[in-house]
Amino acid sequence: MPMGHTATAQAGSGGLTATEHRLANGLRVVLSEDHLTPVAAVCLWYDVGSRHEVKGRTGLAHLFEHLMFQGSASVPGNGHFELVQGAGGSLNGTTSFERTNYFETMPAHQLELALWLEADRMGSLLAALDEESMENQRDVVKNERRQRYDNVPYGTAFEKLTALAYPEGHPYHHTPIGSMADLDAASLEDARAFFRTYYAPNNAVLSVVGDIDPEQTLAWIEKYFGTIPAHDGKQSPRDGSLPEVMGGQLREEIVEEVPARALMAAYRLPHDGTRECDAADVALTILGGGESSRLHNRLVRRDQSAVAAGFGLLRLAGAPSLGWLDVKTSSGVEVPAIEAAVDEELARFAAEGPTAEEMERAQAQLEREWLDRLSTVAGRADELCRYAVLFGDPQLALTAVRRVLDVTAEEVQAVAAARLRPDNRAVLVYEPLSAESDETDETENEGAEQ
Repeated sequence: MPMGHTATAQAGSGGLTATEHRLANGLRVVLSEDHLTPVAAVCLWYDVGSRHEVKGRTGLAHLFEHLMFQGSASVPGNGHFELVQGAGGSLNGTTSFERTNYFETMPAHQLELALWLEADRMGSLLAALDEESMENQRDVVKNERRQRYDNVPYGTAFEKLTALAYPEGHPYHHTPIGSMADLDAASLEDARAFFRTYYAPNNAVLSVVGDIDPEQTLAWIEKYFGTIPAHDGKQSPRDGSLPEVMGGQLREEIVEEVPARALMAAYRLPHDGTRECDAADVALTILGGGESSRLHNRLVRRDQSAVAAGFGLLRLAGAPSLGWLDVKTSSGVEVPAIEAAVDEELARFAAEGPTAEEMERAQAQLEREWLDRLSTVAGRADELCRYAVLFGDPQLALTAVRRVLDVTAEEVQAVAAARLRPDNRAVLVYEPLSAESDETDETENEGAEQ
């Protein structure tokens, strides 16, 4: 049996523990016992996301998230969903810039089934991957793109802002959804090569959290995953580093059928896993995290110039993180007025820093969010995988709360002053089509009167 070691969480995460193990084929395993409820969460992170893709072949990581539910050697068609749901479990998968994950939450006595299913598709997906399943899921992904990006108000904002924030050729320049043209261009052999390279046990972390017997769980993992061969052909992701600030403002105006004018911006912030990133998280929470935040109080409550104002952090490990500003204007309000108010609030925060009360409230809010995440078996399984894949140490998940609480007001002010500046952001301005046509009508009327 593979050797492992145990570590206990520090204060602030309820004394949670996790043990680590590694199979001979390189699969990393993290186990965390929790006997409060008779359920078990299985989470598998593959170290592959859209940052690993190359120009002309974007969207393969996300396409594979779908292909993994299309059948494997022992589980044809939609069998993965049918077996998990038939056993009383839930399941899904997601793709990001930095990873692809798959997860099930099962009644504890059905844990073996979930482990067998994940091992079967890791070890034998290629046996079931053919032109028919490829075409089927290619169409599903293209339809998802239409529904979530192309045909909804503000749907392409994330894609447009990341393309502005990360320059052409940067591994994070394109989003995980991929382009229609690249999805069409992907061949069956492209897909097979991608799977062989990235869907290997030595490129994955498996976590199991909940009402488990660790010894029995490890025996099942060894039985089902242990014979899957490792693969050594993976290239390291391309370098995602960039200067600390953009050095100038990048802007794009979009005239679309949207319900209201909007100001969206992405600020370049420190990499995840750093103390500065935790400080940025506190800063953005104070500035735009909910109805007690500065921007909500200024724009929505006081000025009534916006109907919504939020500021959140997209944490990224392999590239600068993004501070994500999103303001929807009230009827008749122009975007420059909103932008001036935002810049005024950010400059004031950079000059004066947060109050003691704001620090306490923001850190309590972030602590609650972290503890809520760790308190569910699925949330803890996901965080253990995240810290193992991105930072090499799953135990960091259990001490993340403490690191956020250690951040000082001075550090929060410093990161705001250094980064939350007009010359360090990409900006999208949305103008509704109807507003443009109204202005055209008024101009035409004025001309007629003359």
